[in-house]
Amino acid sequence: MFKYVCSDCHREYLTESLMYTCPKCSKENDGKSFLKGILSVELDDETLSKAKAKEHVTKEDFYPFETKYSSYFPVGPTPLMRSEKLSQGLENVYFKLDNLLPSGSFKDRASYLVGELALKLGERKVVLASTGNAGAAMSAVGAALGLDVLLFVPESAPVNKLMQSILYKAHVIPVAGTYDDAFALSIEYTKRHGGINRNTAYNPFTIEGKKSVSIELFEDLGRDKPDVVYVPVGDGCIISGVIKGFMDLKRAGLIETLPEVVGVQSTGSDAIKRAFDFADYSSIVADTIADSISVDLPAAGRMAVSYVKKTGGRMISVTDDEIISAELELAGSGIFSEPASSAAYSGFVKDRERIEKKYGPGVKAVVLVTGTAFKDMKAFDGKVRMPDAMENDVSALDKIRF
Repeated sequence: MFKYVCSDCHREYLTESLMYTCPKCSKENDGKSFLKGILSVELDDETLSKAKAKEHVTKEDFYPFETKYSSYFPVGPTPLMRSEKLSQGLENVYFKLDNLLPSGSFKDRASYLVGELALKLGERKVVLASTGNAGAAMSAVGAALGLDVLLFVPESAPVNKLMQSILYKAHVIPVAGTYDDAFALSIEYTKRHGGINRNTAYNPFTIEGKKSVSIELFEDLGRDKPDVVYVPVGDGCIISGVIKGFMDLKRAGLIETLPEVVGVQSTGSDAIKRAFDFADYSSIVADTIADSISVDLPAAGRMAVSYVKKTGGRMISVTDDEIISAELELAGSGIFSEPASSAAYSGFVKDRERIEKKYGPGVKAVVLVTGTAFKDMKAFDGKVRMPDAMENDVSALDKIRF
């Protein structure tokens, strides 16, 4: 069993119906500042006590309802990789490879749970807005579970991501505007024509799906928590989900304290960092090469700020050049990560000396790799080039310098 809790006024709602936002606080939204009234799903003590009693836990132990179709669309556990080349001299640096999920991104975690929710409620239509990854993830889940997916996207979204959704047989509608414009239109569509809205944070079960990565990390690390986790941040939903997972583990008595969670944003899309540092919750005009974290008005921004503070964490911003540099370094070490995902590693590099000083060289740090670079190959334009063709002659082999 579970209840809904407003992340702003903290009102509690007990209902078996799907609730999107707090009826009271959502009335205060003006489109100019971070959304109010985002709900969290709180599990009851009995559910958590059952998890504590188990020798090993899985994400299913922390879902708010029973799921039935995990074999139709497996969302982990994903590998936890170590790399001496990328560790920056520290002893225990790990990379959680969610770029290896079925559609190539972390967003599969949320989309799968929303797909299960749709089937539980007897609904076949799912509606959402996306810059690409959430749309591709929901479209993949829809294809696997037999759901109809209606996807609103900004027309500037990377074509690789849009083509994924089209190939998954989703109904894709490009919008002449921003992600926030597509978001607003998708919500209005469900109000007028029905269906389940999957929009990140607006649907509280998206955060419940995303928290599953923390349950996996707990088991990956021998039933322990990391000291620090680095998360790329756009609308604030992934980082809220990561922290929510650790909060549930703590409530269950499986960990004593929360790990420090560090959110990483592009300097061109740093609305949540501004809110964290200066309590400025106003909208911005985002401009970054990392499209998946390019957000003017973060849907889960208020929740993210509150949650990061609860972990004693911080927000870091990195430039687009630093993001691309991180992407190339990751690729050179065997991790194929899109720009938004690579931001997390860029933040780790920037934060490395601080965490060694705080925790020592044995600091246990995890970098979330949230999307594959196949999603946005255009990001490499001007950064790398294909070599010229060699002569089709055996003598040309002697000219190769290797």
